[in-house]
Order: sequence, then structure tokens, then C-alpha cells
Amino acid sequence: QVQLVESGGGLVQAGGSLRLSCVASGRAFSRYATAWFRQAPGQEREFVAAVTWSGLRKYYADSVKGRFTISRDDAKNTVYLQMNSLKSEDTAVYYCADGRETPDFYVYYRQEDPYETWGQGTQVTVSS
Repeated sequence: QVQLVESGGGLVQAGGSLRLSCVASGRAFSRYATAWFRQAPGQEREFVAAVTWSGLRKYYADSVKGRFTISRDDAKNTVYLQMNSLKSEDTAVYYCADGRETPDFYVYYRQEDPYETWGQGTQVTVSS
């Protein structure tokens, strides 16, 4: 059974940094695109960043562009989200998800549909 497990969340002051990790078990990340989404209280889950299986293409929400970096280490079956210059509005539960990199992925990567497996989430709280 495939599982994605996130870690690295916590409480940080505004302007600080955190690095989230997403480890896959039961299957390698190879040939799967991986993304991070987040959900703040009372809001819908939103796209944050995605990376293709090759690692060559990366996509970011406008709200995090220039501050967050997604990367992958397939040898460790791990995808990372480096978050710098954190703001209070980044406070949310962060989820990683992966899905097969079909042609539709490049069109719909900001939506939840392309992703088959989701982690349980990790809380990030940024204090102002």
C-alpha cells in the first residue's frame, strides 16, 4: 500500500524558514509528479508547488513564487518544500500528493484531480 508521509511542520516567526519533507513508502516516486497543497482554516485546499518526475519542471503558485522551492531526491524517495520568508498567511496544513505524469498533468497540475495519493498533512504556523 502506497503511503506519503509529511514532516517538518511547526511554529515559526514571520520571516523564518522551514523545510517540509514528503517520503513515499510502498512505491518509488519515479514516473510520478509530486505536489504540495495547503489548507488554511475555513478555506479550500490550494495548490502550492509541483515538480515533474524528472525534476526538470517546477511549478509554483504566485503567492509563494520566489520564496518556496520544491525539489526531489528519488534516491531517498523524498520530495522537499523549502519555505523561506514565511508570512502569517502561509499558516496552513500542508499536504503532499503524487500522481502519474500523464499529458493532462501539465494542464491540470494546479487542481487535485491529477493526484492519486495524499499524505495526512503537517501543520505550519507562522506567527507575526
